[in-house]
Amino acid sequence: MMRSKLGRVTIREVASAAGVSTQTVSRVVNSRPDVARETRDRVQKVIKRMRYRPSALARSLIQQRSYTLGAVISGLKYIGPSRTLNGITEAVEEAGYALLLKELPRIDTTEITPVFDALISRHVDGIIWAVPEVGDNRKPFTSLPVNPGVPIVYMTMEPRAGLPVVSIDNYLGGRMATAHLVEQGYRHIAHISGPLDWWEARQRMAGWKDALREAGLPAGPKHWAEGNWSSASAAKALETLLQQYPQMDAIFVANDQMALSVLQSAWRRGLQIPGGLGIVGFDDLPESPYFCPPLTTIQQDHYTVAKIAVAEIIKIIESDWKGEASLERKSVVVAPALLVRDSSVRPGK
Repeated sequence: MMRSKLGRVTIREVASAAGVSTQTVSRVVNSRPDVARETRDRVQKVIKRMRYRPSALARSLIQQRSYTLGAVISGLKYIGPSRTLNGITEAVEEAGYALLLKELPRIDTTEITPVFDALISRHVDGIIWAVPEVGDNRKPFTSLPVNPGVPIVYMTMEPRAGLPVVSIDNYLGGRMATAHLVEQGYRHIAHISGPLDWWEARQRMAGWKDALREAGLPAGPKHWAEGNWSSASAAKALETLLQQYPQMDAIFVANDQMALSVLQSAWRRGLQIPGGLGIVGFDDLPESPYFCPPLTTIQQDHYTVAKIAVAEIIKIIESDWKGEASLERKSVVVAPALLVRDSSVRPGK
């Protein structure tokens, strides 16, 4: 039998070498259970020996699926979105799918129709919307009749009824960070927030407020300052807090990048950390254990969250393709973890 023009081994060649039909080879390739073990072993040995690679195009034509997922992302200059994309890429590869990536020009854009049109025109089986919730950029999904015709899983946004959302529990993380500082004996705990048009920043701030109120400690307008996730913004925010909240003895900082700036600015001012000022961050950057002092932080596992999102979209796709009843579209909220290091542990505690 002649080899294909591209020199690839064909399914017919494998079937001939194994003494079976092409349908049997297809069943083995697709891990179908209706193949005798002896036959399966023989076919798999031939596949390995001949280095046969199933055609993704043929599989798509036969099953009417592209085995491609679309992912929409924005804000890759920020740590969270970039780590999320790494997790999505890895999980999609492990699942045997291809990935078609679209990056929004602005993280707060509400013009999403062209993005969906571009993905659907390339026949993606599903879409992961991995753009952080900022401003009104979720409005099209909740108030406009957007129906792209493929399942969507959303990430990093407030859970909403009927929408499958996968996110970190930012509120819990804010509470955990603040409660830890309270347990260490700090009583004037300030907060440097992220930009408050971000849902994540508002959730972390809400956790800080509620933990302080529960402990009977102040959480007023002079006890926090807003940053924009950057180190430079945190230096200005610390300056503001030192002026308007001189009793401050600890700070929950909404991300590690800003916390690094606080550590440096405090050191330049001669403030002892953690004796004079306790600090907790949020993210657990790989560099956080090597800050001076090592940074106590809230660990959010972007990789795990991304892999859950990929697993959820594939689960929905498989359910729809098999003609089964549609899966319940539910939200998955992943709990963060508190990692205690030197920057928050008071001497003698």
